[in-house]
Amino acid sequence: MSPPLAEGSTELSLPGNQKSKPPSASRKGWRSKRLWSSLIVVAIVLALIVAGLWLSKKGKAHATRAASQPSYKNADTRHPLRLKGTTQAVQTRAILAPLLAGQQVGTLTITKLAAGGIRVKRGDFLVEFDRQAQLRDFVDKQAENSGLIEKVLEEQAKESAARAKDETEIKEAEDSLSKAELEMQKIDILSRIDAEKAQEDLSEAKATLTQLKETFDLKRKAAQASIRILEIQRDRARETMLHAEANAALMQVRSPIDGIVVLNTIWKEGSMGEVQEGDQVRPGVPFMQVVDPSAMEVEVPVNQDDFLNLKIGQKATVHLDAYPDLTFSGRLEAIDPMGRNGDFSAKLRKFAAVFSIAGSDPRLMPDLSSAVDVDQEASTGAASRWR
Repeated sequence: MSPPLAEGSTELSLPGNQKSKPPSASRKGWRSKRLWSSLIVVAIVLALIVAGLWLSKKGKAHATRAASQPSYKNADTRHPLRLKGTTQAVQTRAILAPLLAGQQVGTLTITKLAAGGIRVKRGDFLVEFDRQAQLRDFVDKQAENSGLIEKVLEEQAKESAARAKDETEIKEAEDSLSKAELEMQKIDILSRIDAEKAQEDLSEAKATLTQLKETFDLKRKAAQASIRILEIQRDRARETMLHAEANAALMQVRSPIDGIVVLNTIWKEGSMGEVQEGDQVRPGVPFMQVVDPSAMEVEVPVNQDDFLNLKIGQKATVHLDAYPDLTFSGRLEAIDPMGRNGDFSAKLRKFAAVFSIAGSDPRLMPDLSSAVDVDQEASTGAASRWR
């Protein structure tokens, strides 16, 4: 039998002399487990909240990207097509430094020059080069030509006199031969000595006549060759004189059309710049243009995708980058059907399209960067015209 518990004692007697834990220790363990369970539940809830917020943000970003991307099913394929290009004049003439005939000139010096931007009419003065060398060559070749003309006339006169002399000698030789032949007819009545002398005179007359006839032809050929050489020299001097005269005329250039003078940027004296009076320009270099601003156009490169959306006659609006307030109406006039290779791949093609510009403005000049908005809704249906 177990002894009775004393009053106020909390211990219980267990079999095998074991004692039970007090009730307070059990309650503390239960509370600790409950706390850990609550913490785990809170952590799981917080994780779920964070995951929900992250998924919500990701869905909004995806929706934003989807909204920003064009919808190909609902896209309006008739929106304006923007192309970039440069303005150019329909009618323009390049002014080149003259190429001199019969001369090899390194550079030409500009003595007078029309200012860039001025309006000129056909035949107005544009530029003048130093013509002193050409005028000097003209005077020298003119004097040389005159001297050679006199030499040719002199040689021709000498040849005429020599020919007349040779013909006289031949005539005298023929007369001597005839006289010798007459003497031979009297050989029967002549003495032996006179007969032999007559025979020798006959032989000598024949040989002299034969020699004179042979030398006559040789002298004529030699004289003609000498005269021909002088004539060639005379003709060369005359051609050089005419070339110098023509070159002197080329030193002054006049406008071939009505328009505006535009000075090109060229390489001169180790730098790029516009020509000025006193500068030297190589023959054949285009240093100036005369453009007619009354009719302007824009040439734009078109890729192979946009090329399919273009038709001859489509209307467009032309904007100038330098003057945003200026806009012009335009029309597609021509498309290059062949195209050229793209900048990055030979499989891609670029096509040149030309848009006409309606109207004019003093600020509308060549080589201005411009934007062309092509109206894909309007098309006149005109027949295609290829460049």
